[in-house]
Amino acid sequence: MAPFLILLIGISIVLVGIIVFRLHAFIPLIIAALVVGSITSTDALFEYALSKGMGEAEALSFMNQTIGQRLSTAFGNTCAKIGILIAMASVIGTCLLKSGAADRIIRSSLRLSGEKGAPIAFLASGFTLAIPVFFDTVFYLMIPLGKSLGIRFPKNYGLFIMAIIAGGVMAHSLVPPTPGPLFVAQELGVDLGVMMVGGLFVGMITVTAGYLYALWANKKWQLPLRETPDTSLEELSALSQKDSTALPSLAFSLLPILLPLVLIAGNTILQATLGNLPAANRTGAQNFLLSTMSIIGNSNIALIISALAALALMQTKIKDKKQYSRFIQDALQSAGLIILITAAGGALGGMLQQTGIATTIEAMAKQYQIAVLPLAFFVTTLVRTAQGSATVAMITAVGVLGGMSSPEILGFHPVYLALAIGCGSKPFPWMNDSGFWVVTKMSGMTEREGIRHFSFLLTIMGLVGLLATILLAKLFPMI
Repeated sequence: MAPFLILLIGISIVLVGIIVFRLHAFIPLIIAALVVGSITSTDALFEYALSKGMGEAEALSFMNQTIGQRLSTAFGNTCAKIGILIAMASVIGTCLLKSGAADRIIRSSLRLSGEKGAPIAFLASGFTLAIPVFFDTVFYLMIPLGKSLGIRFPKNYGLFIMAIIAGGVMAHSLVPPTPGPLFVAQELGVDLGVMMVGGLFVGMITVTAGYLYALWANKKWQLPLRETPDTSLEELSALSQKDSTALPSLAFSLLPILLPLVLIAGNTILQATLGNLPAANRTGAQNFLLSTMSIIGNSNIALIISALAALALMQTKIKDKKQYSRFIQDALQSAGLIILITAAGGALGGMLQQTGIATTIEAMAKQYQIAVLPLAFFVTTLVRTAQGSATVAMITAVGVLGGMSSPEILGFHPVYLALAIGCGSKPFPWMNDSGFWVVTKMSGMTEREGIRHFSFLLTIMGLVGLLATILLAKLFPMI
């Protein structure tokens, strides 16, 4: 069966299950993954295994795996990537809310920017933080602040959430050292400094477009602040009315947010500087620092350390041990639901990849001759929509278009090709994207609201980024 037909079947199952039958998202996602995996041919599985670098014997073994084995592997791979992060981030978020730390940060920010300046502050903070850190992690860390501010200004809750999203999502695909743009720049031979400057410039344009859309969408569609399993509206309201003297200090409140960012970014910088030096040229102290930071700068370990700091913060304000324990339990229960839905979306994405849809897209790209920057955008977008991962989409697209990276062939610097690929990884995130479920479930959106406030937002930003990249390539070809 053709990969695009299988894709259509998978999409239909998810949409009908959620929209028509009102099933919990986990059920149609896992059913769609099961159906997609079941109707994928053994030839497609064999070719997919070979494309992933497996030898012929390994590919044959993979081809002969049962659908249950392949499904559980794809499900487990997603859990391995996001399970600890979501659990620890949920604990951090709950501790920030229950201790009053999130409200302390919001009150301090409002004194500096005022209500009107709060969305801009979210926008700038999200973009800056997402340069060294994955978007999901940035969203986990900032959503408690958005909720705390939303209880004070409920009409602008949707604007606050979209500002966090718009700020954090583009740096993830445009600015190294996040893996997608880092890999694309290296494959196309683009200097990382040039990639960072180009990514920052185009990123600021797309963020501006995202903010304008957020302003319009917030007026058109009111997003209510709903209860989520870890926090009720009554609790949020009570926390927002606390006397300032009852809140933690600003420094202690910021610690659980800044700590993982410092650890993760510090590790990234050290690996890019000291890590590139020959081992013989490094001192014992430098080797020790590299080794230590590679451990505590790992995103999972950094979030665990931050969660411990957040638990200590909540301990200073919540003296009732039963209440303290209940808050942690609620946070982990909420995280478990998000992990299940996210992993099911990842399983569907994994099953779709095994159909060989990337190869089909590559063949289409060679058949239909269009301008290279729109082609790069189109190929990346097609892969992103089909299987859900922005990073996988970028890696696939650079494999398709890598042979065109010479300035003599392009007529402009290959950094523009890299930027077009990065912008193409934004449209159209939907229910097979883990980020879609993280955003909707942690912010209390329905699936329809998620499409309006997340999917449309990213699509517009990606398209604006492509137009900006084409214009820059014509005005400043840099060759």
